[in-house]
Amino acid sequence: MGYFVRNVGRMQYGTFRAAGSFIGSGVVEAGCKTVIGGRCKQSGMFWPESGAQNILALRCIHSSRRLDDFGKSRLNEQAASNNTLPLAA
Repeated sequence: MGYFVRNVGRMQYGTFRAAGSFIGSGVVEAGCKTVIGGRCKQSGMFWPESGAQNILALRCIHSSRRLDDFGKSRLNEQAASNNTLPLAA
C-alpha cells in the first residue's frame, strides 16, 4: 500500500494516454535496442566502456534529431571558456 501512496503522481495513466504518452517500457526498450545494438553489438566491434559511452551519447543525440543543437552548444561552451576544440585523431 505504501508504494501506491508514494507513487500516486506517477500512476495517472488515463492522463498520460490522453496526452499521447506511452505508459509501458516497450518503446524505450526498442529504442535502446536500436541505438545500442546498431552500434555496439555488430560483428567485429569491440569498444572499451568509455568509448562505448561516448559513441552511444552521440547516437542518442543524433537519433533525437538534436545533433545541430548539440554542436552549437558545444562550440558556445568552448568559445565561452576560450578553449579550442580538440581535434579527433
